Amino acid sequence: MTKKHRAFLKWAGGKFKLVDELAKHLPQGNRLVEPFVGAGSVFLNTDYDEYLLCDINQDLINLYNIVKNDPDTYIAAAKAMFVPEMNVKEQYYRIRTEFNQTNDPFKRSVYFLYMNRHGFNGLCRYNRKGGFNVPFGSYKKPYFPEDELRHFSMKAQKASFHCVSYEKAFEMSTVGDVIYCDPPYAPLSTTASFTTYAGPGFSLDDQALLARESRHTALERDIPVLISNHDIPLTRELYRGAKLASIAVQRNISQKGNGRKKVDEIMALYDHHYQEVID
Repeated sequence: MTKKHRAFLKWAGGKFKLVDELAKHLPQGNRLVEPFVGAGSVFLNTDYDEYLLCDINQDLINLYNIVKNDPDTYIAAAKAMFVPEMNVKEQYYRIRTEFNQTNDPFKRSVYFLYMNRHGFNGLCRYNRKGGFNVPFGSYKKPYFPEDELRHFSMKAQKASFHCVSYEKAFEMSTVGDVIYCDPPYAPLSTTASFTTYAGPGFSLDDQALLARESRHTALERDIPVLISNHDIPLTRELYRGAKLASIAVQRNISQKGNGRKKVDEIMALYDHHYQEVID
């Protein structure tokens, strides 16, 4: 059994636990294109010749390029922040303020990992003005992911990283590519609030447009597209005409469970070799 590789970032909706199952649904191809790369678990645990990894979060893409091109300098600078005296509220908020005031990509990348591991739940969230606003997490001893960073850097030699919209990522794709989309998930109910990772969020219209773009790309450009999302009636309707499969999400059976229900994941594959007749 091959060793699974963890992403070096904590990430809401990360695919580490599902990646073995998910990979079974990915078609073969020369290059994997990810328009919503997030923490990169799918990239880290698949084996394509090349990768085109995109996200609209500029901080994420800058960080990945720095880790790819100069891991030693980056690791030394980031590791220096993972000391007990930096694991206090005052220091965290000082760094967060500095992060929001600097445009220096290297400094922001070092601070980004620090906040990712010291901030609440590993969230990545910005306010309307673009300021990072995740509160302090109060963890005993935040983990410094040196091994994960080094592995990412090695694997990243096969990848190129771009800060672009998902539409642009689709445009950059060519025959021989496989596209995997892991968009911000559809809300489980109409009242559920959306988590905004970057920018103005991902609406139901965006979900529908992504489905349409995926179908069009598979049928007219012969590039297969796999999308993952919550397995709910809404997404089954959105992805009509795709080959649908469901992956059971691991449930932690516990009395508390604080009311968060885990919902299975849907895998929707658009591929011109497989097309249901849609009336």
